[in-house]
Amino acid sequence: MGNEAKCVARIDGKKAEGKALLETGELIFRGAECRVKIVFADIRSVTAADGELRIKSKDGAFAFAVGAAAEKWRDKILYPKTRVEKLGVKAGLRVAVVGDVEKDFAKELRQSKAKIVADGAAGTEAVFLFVERNGDAGNIAKAARKIKGAMGLWVVYPKGKKEITEGDVLGAGRKAGLKDVKVVGFSATHTALKFVVPVEKR
Repeated sequence: MGNEAKCVARIDGKKAEGKALLETGELIFRGAECRVKIVFADIRSVTAADGELRIKSKDGAFAFAVGAAAEKWRDKILYPKTRVEKLGVKAGLRVAVVGDVEKDFAKELRQSKAKIVADGAAGTEAVFLFVERNGDAGNIAKAARKIKGAMGLWVVYPKGKKEITEGDVLGAGRKAGLKDVKVVGFSATHTALKFVVPVEKR
């Protein structure tokens, strides 16, 4: 089970059926008659028991019957991965960055002890391409031509913007012959979508 589950929730003692979604920094529950957002920073305690994720926050007490995922969700709330960990970056990984990189991310890359290399450098293992508008879709095709073997291309794009949508990014990557394999919440404003060369074409 991933980070989304249909479940029965208890919200301050009242039951509701709906869908729970565990995001990077919050848990969202959407029911037919209610919607709850629990920000991790507001959580006072979180436990897992009998297939339920039980949370106490400044706004009340909640329980979500997510079954076998309860313990995993508890651990993700208590011990969240860093951004670079979610993106698969580790010490020694050869990484290229293209476009207007976020300063905090550049700092995190350096702290991770990844090896930052020039775009197109031999042995590159991951490329992070930052796009901001639909006109940047051509840059995805350009970057895709350099992706070889098991190398990953992460396209980082803004959330909820008409200038470039998830559909634009997916379309450009697929048109270039790549396969989308993973989505990560990059920040409050951006999403990262990973493409790779299909196994049969490597």
